[in-house]
Amino acid sequence: MGNMKSRLLGLGIAIIMAGNTAIAQTGWNWPDDKATAEEKVALYTDNFKTGNYRRAADHLTYLIHNAPNLNKSIYINGVRIYDGLASEAADPNQKKVFQDSVLLLYDMRVKYFGEEGYVINRKVYDAYRYYKDDQTRFEELYNLFKNAVELNGRNIMDINLLPYMDIVRKYKLSSGKLSDDQVLGAYEEIMDILQYKKVNEPNERLSIIEESINELLVATITVDCDFVETNLGPKLKSQPDDLKLAKNILRLAFAGKCLDRDISLDAAKVVQKHEPEFGLAKLIGQYCAAREDYACAISYYEASIDLTDDNTKKADSYYSLAVIHTTQGRKVSARDHARKALSFDPTKKEAYSLIGNLYYNSFNDCRRGENPVHDRTVYIAAYEMYSRAGDQDAMRRAHEQFPSMEDIFTYNMQVGDPYRIGCWINEDVRLDKR
Repeated sequence: MGNMKSRLLGLGIAIIMAGNTAIAQTGWNWPDDKATAEEKVALYTDNFKTGNYRRAADHLTYLIHNAPNLNKSIYINGVRIYDGLASEAADPNQKKVFQDSVLLLYDMRVKYFGEEGYVINRKVYDAYRYYKDDQTRFEELYNLFKNAVELNGRNIMDINLLPYMDIVRKYKLSSGKLSDDQVLGAYEEIMDILQYKKVNEPNERLSIIEESINELLVATITVDCDFVETNLGPKLKSQPDDLKLAKNILRLAFAGKCLDRDISLDAAKVVQKHEPEFGLAKLIGQYCAAREDYACAISYYEASIDLTDDNTKKADSYYSLAVIHTTQGRKVSARDHARKALSFDPTKKEAYSLIGNLYYNSFNDCRRGENPVHDRTVYIAAYEMYSRAGDQDAMRRAHEQFPSMEDIFTYNMQVGDPYRIGCWINEDVRLDKR
């Protein structure tokens, strides 16, 4: 900040920064020459409102010189005034002077009116806007972001999270002064805050920020499957219940697209154990199913259902369970879960298709060999399910397997006759011909 202070325009640093540093009481603290101060307040305010930042700054400078503890509004408005001057400045050097003035005004507001965390939260955003492309300021920005997080923790503004990671990247790549561990530490710090905000202040923007932060991490250090396994795998084995470590592994696995590795699955289970959440339970279920570890998959899918009040999400998990039971040949359980999926989300048409496939593929299991018409009614039942799913191709395929008119006639039956399919299906259908 030394260079900044030497370049500051018109604020009289030596005068401003001297004197009593006690935080002023709320309200207006008028100096002895109250009349002049009141006039300057009116003049700077009028010019500020009309967008005449230069004239506003001239009158504001008097107040900062002569009544620095007058009221915090002179610093709030001063930031906007000098930011306006910086935007208007054509000369790059003068622009920097105005920008540095903005940052100093934040510091002065803290000095006289406190609220350090709140003020630095805003200062760091403007500092990033001004100097994100100035390599000589990267270290300063990095330290400023660290301070902002230390002061605010989870209350740091959303808009500061991605810039913080961006400065970590730029400072690391431009100077080499940050180690990979320091980068990971900052990343973990940012992601902890982000995950808290996603739970307590959910909005779509946070997911976009998270994706961008992961991309910046990969652009800063080498994060791949081997990195995660080599650097963090042994730690997780020695600390199998370390939630913080497990979270970090899981985040890196997302960033490095390593979610299919054993270490990622192990970390996910640790996080789910301590902080149960629908999305993570379902994710674990998916990866267990992909590994054909169906007991694991069923356990986590069932757990996911109890972790949400969203009927669509419940339906998704029930449908996933139906698929697993189908794979295992458990037709009754598969149908039961498909029906539960439909009870929570009647628009989940693929559940009808799944039941249709169960019926279609039950011909050999359910045929008695006594009456070909009765044996082929499983295809009529399948057709009905495909029809509800709107699956035209499957409907045609099932229709081709309907009883023939010749068989219906031979066994003294008629199209439209009711029939109860036994076996495991236990469905009522009406006879139809192919």
